[in-house]
Amino acid sequence: MTNQRPTDIRIRKRSRQLELHYADGHQLALPFELLRVYSPSAEVRGHGMGPGVLQTGKRDVAITQAEMVGNYALKLSFDDGHDSGLFTWDYLQELGREQEQYWQRYLARLAAEGGSRDR
Repeated sequence: MTNQRPTDIRIRKRSRQLELHYADGHQLALPFELLRVYSPSAEVRGHGMGPGVLQTGKRDVAITQAEMVGNYALKLSFDDGHDSGLFTWDYLQELGREQEQYWQRYLARLAAEGGSRDR
């Protein structure tokens, strides 16, 4: 299932998850914090090679808006003002498939660099 556009997108504020539903019945639930700290924007990824800019204080971040960009991506707006970066369908599916690995990598980097999930 690659490059498949979701048939339904829901922002679940209580559970703090973005839900994506697909025509084949497949669903993804992605935590807001994970999406924010792995935003595909230059602000997060940096402007070259390397691990990008460590995002801290994002435990309680919320998604305020999800906007379709053509047939290939989703633009997410967060309540901390971040709204750059386009989440392609492939990237969202990758985050869903490898959510635990991404999450553990983020926690390890926070620990190594003295960051915190709290503001």
